[in-house]
Amino acid sequence: MALTDIDAGRLADNVFNNVGPFKNRIINGDMRIDQRNAGASVNMSAVVYPVDRWAAFEDTDGAMTAQRSTTAPAGFANSIVCTTTTADASLAAAQYARVWQNLEGLNVADLMWGTANAQSISVSFWVRSSLTGTFGGSVANSAFNRSYPFVYTISAVDTWEYKTVVIAGDTTGTWLTDNSTGLQLNFGLGVGSTFSGTAGSWAGTGYVSATGATSVVATNGATFYITGVQLEPGTVATPFERRSYGQELSLCQRYYQTIQPTVYTYAAGSSTVYLPVTWQPMRDTPVAATVSQTLYSNTISVTLVPEGPSGGRFNQATSGAGYGGASGTYSLSKEL
Repeated sequence: MALTDIDAGRLADNVFNNVGPFKNRIINGDMRIDQRNAGASVNMSAVVYPVDRWAAFEDTDGAMTAQRSTTAPAGFANSIVCTTTTADASLAAAQYARVWQNLEGLNVADLMWGTANAQSISVSFWVRSSLTGTFGGSVANSAFNRSYPFVYTISAVDTWEYKTVVIAGDTTGTWLTDNSTGLQLNFGLGVGSTFSGTAGSWAGTGYVSATGATSVVATNGATFYITGVQLEPGTVATPFERRSYGQELSLCQRYYQTIQPTVYTYAAGSSTVYLPVTWQPMRDTPVAATVSQTLYSNTISVTLVPEGPSGGRFNQATSGAGYGGASGTYSLSKEL
């Protein structure tokens, strides 16, 4: 069977760019993993994570919510849906609403952005909205002083559409290649003039979206769904890379996870007992928080203290001699 011109072009492009396992640099692009909310709606007035690795935020005079949805195109089970609950049809220059993912520098170092050898990327995704028109997004660096606004068109109301955007690699600017943010991928939901720029070219400032893009936050009740997001080296978008649920969960746990240990030990008297604990290795030493906890008798408190990317200790304060401890759920976060 002969290769078509499209097949041959895709093969050549992918061989040149060494696209293989982990070709998709986006984590949880199909929005399956939601460790924090289990599909519950969250208010975007603060930075929230409606699903793992995807942040959402609105700084407007309106209001929006975001959550994992089971409305999805064929071949996918989930999406993110952002819904306007209070409209703001006249954004101030510095106001915006967006959903985005920060990509770790270690995962995009091979793109060689900021050098003469910078590689092009293809961004592909499925999108659906109650609105039609020209929508916008961008890629930007961690310092937010280099960005590339892009546009795409939603042609039909409440209909899944597949979109692709090709972006030439940036040969200037500083693009980090360590365990901090290497680049961010933004999808604008309504962006004021300060953070909107000309689509299709690199700019020496930080833009979230493209000038003139449709504003989701401008219409009360408007919805915006997205899933199947892929960012890969090369100028030809390939089919979405499907990883196992276990692989995707493990990738997400580098940035956020929960643990549910039971701490139980004996103390000879009033004291603090230290107990070691380990977890899935994370990007750096995480910040711990107690989600829920039940203290046993003879126990004043049990506190989780991270000491590195993959472990730490519990500090158990006891009120006297005897057995004590706690059971509970603890979160560990080291988001970009």
